[in-house]
Amino acid sequence: MQYTKHSSWAIIKCLGLLLALAGMLAGCGKSAPAQQREVMVNLKTVQSGPKIQATELEGAIARQPRNASLYARRAAFRLEAGLVPAALQDINRALELDDSPAEFYFTKARALRAQGQLKSALEAAEEASRRGFTSPDLNLLVGETHLAERRYQDALDQMDRALQQEPDHAAALFYKGVAYIGLQDTLQALDYLRASLSRDPRQPETLHQLAFISNAFRQPANAARYAARGLKLAPTYGPLWYDYGRQFELQNQPDSAVRVYAHTVQLDTTFYRADYRLALVAYKNHKYAEAIPHLQRALRRAPRLAGGRQMLAESYESLARYPEAADQYRQLVAENPGNRHWSYKAWKIGNRAKGIIVDETPRRAVEPIEPISAQRPLGL
Repeated sequence: MQYTKHSSWAIIKCLGLLLALAGMLAGCGKSAPAQQREVMVNLKTVQSGPKIQATELEGAIARQPRNASLYARRAAFRLEAGLVPAALQDINRALELDDSPAEFYFTKARALRAQGQLKSALEAAEEASRRGFTSPDLNLLVGETHLAERRYQDALDQMDRALQQEPDHAAALFYKGVAYIGLQDTLQALDYLRASLSRDPRQPETLHQLAFISNAFRQPANAARYAARGLKLAPTYGPLWYDYGRQFELQNQPDSAVRVYAHTVQLDTTFYRADYRLALVAYKNHKYAEAIPHLQRALRRAPRLAGGRQMLAESYESLARYPEAADQYRQLVAENPGNRHWSYKAWKIGNRAKGIIVDETPRRAVEPIEPISAQRPLGL
């Protein structure tokens, strides 16, 4: 998982400022300390958010182009503003000028993680740790990166270290719950997710996870409560709408579920579960043309979605779109080597795509002919 506008935490947002200030102080010892006070931006006068705060630093950087702390500080602001490539460029420049502050490496790790460069992010985080940087948020970043790689036990170890330093760290409790979901220990997952919610009750992502698990346990009433609570905080958060729709489905209200799933897709086309549910309804009702776009989107996000590719292949076949059906059957063969059914379907529909009609009329049974027995010639 990555930090998003719905799952970021207030403490992490503050961290960028704190680290930037620490980096500024660390850099002052090497970069014109006598002039530093004259060019620093007064935070009390900056009220327009991290993007404007980053812009405010441009004049100071122009006057002191070799002040590493200024670049590090702007990198932190740019990270908060979502300007990740620019932030990474700034922090790399800061490290070129001064590679000693441990905080710089942590900022670089955050930027690399935001870009999805997991291995490089871990290397930068390890360098920050080697240089003496300690913070529960460093453990949080490393643990969350392990989660993204599905290394759940390693993630738990990092979250435990974060919680040793700050026992009520809501984000660490949340990610520990997510790690237990990955380990299929749902009871532990629920305990930590509820603990996280009690420390930070306004996190939509925590409420989504609790609603999702409640639906998985066939407890739609609990799921509905969590989802409704989350939607009051984040009315456009697609996963919570999906949870709300799923509880309708579990309570045998399919029409309401479909309406909510459709709204989920309008809000977030990347949340493949809603597309899958809509496709399933359309497929069961033989509305194959309606099912196809939902299945295509779902499979782009989850290529091994259970039953998804089979439904797509059979939908194409039912609409006589044989070349597309044959492609999907061949993909099923690649995903299920040795499966004779998919091999046969790929061969049959592949021929149909070429205009070759396979004769599947059962052959008339022919009675076996009695074998001629060899007889010895008389007298031998």
